[in-house]
Amino acid sequence: MKLHVVTGCTATGKTEWALRWAEACGAEIISCDSLLFYRGMDLGTAKPAAAERARVPHHLIDVRDVTEPMNVASYAVLARAVAREIAARGRPVLVAGGSGFYLKTFFAPVVDDVEVPPAVRTRVAALLAEQGLAAAVADLRRLNPAGAADLVGLDLANPRRVARALERCLASGRSLRDLAEDFARLPAPFAEWEKEITLLERPPAELERRIAARAAGMLRAGLVGEVRALRAAGLERNPSAANAIGYREVLACLEGRLPPEALEAEIVKNTRALVKKQRTWFRTQLPPHRAVALTSG
Repeated sequence: MKLHVVTGCTATGKTEWALRWAEACGAEIISCDSLLFYRGMDLGTAKPAAAERARVPHHLIDVRDVTEPMNVASYAVLARAVAREIAARGRPVLVAGGSGFYLKTFFAPVVDDVEVPPAVRTRVAALLAEQGLAAAVADLRRLNPAGAADLVGLDLANPRRVARALERCLASGRSLRDLAEDFARLPAPFAEWEKEITLLERPPAELERRIAARAAGMLRAGLVGEVRALRAAGLERNPSAANAIGYREVLACLEGRLPPEALEAEIVKNTRALVKKQRTWFRTQLPPHRAVALTSG
């Protein structure tokens, strides 16, 4: 079995490229975008329109209400099932999207089986709130007696990362190094699939123009109204969705924390920052692939 994967930075043009390739090859598309899961998050995600989705079968789009967070473990299970169904129909499988963490599910394990009980999360949160980061780090060091060998790569100045690490140690009764060694032995969810990966690229100046045009187009199409409706439906109960670029800026505007005249520029600025992170991820995390240079000229 073979997976065809197309990825690239935000605003590169993945949607149209994927549609054309899928039409030419008779493929079906599995979305690998961390926001297309949510019903109603259409404009701010540049979700393929109904007419585009009518051209080619798409999967894992609009599979969650905005109040139902998706996680990478659930995504891996769903994507694997869908990929097998497509292959069973004798059609090529095209994975399309630029969300690195979700994309990684096709190449390597991304989550282990450590389950953190709510009581442990509550205990760690109370420790941070009452005694601060230093106390949490002290507990983490106590549970990781090998010191630097156990804590390698962990940012001890980041409360969120310290909390997650401490939760995992408390829940499992094991050190971070032991957990990492176990994780390294896990099989990849798509280990038996051959992968063919295409990375779409554009010249920096052209991508800048596309980012600006995308932000302006979303606002003209009614992004503020979309966010108002999603907010009424519970958007802010899903931090991953509410903090997405386009949505968090509109929320800030609706709450009076961002002037309306600054909204478009703020979306453009934050999209540029996202693209910078995406480029780093593709450079350091993407397996062997071919790069395709796109240009409007």
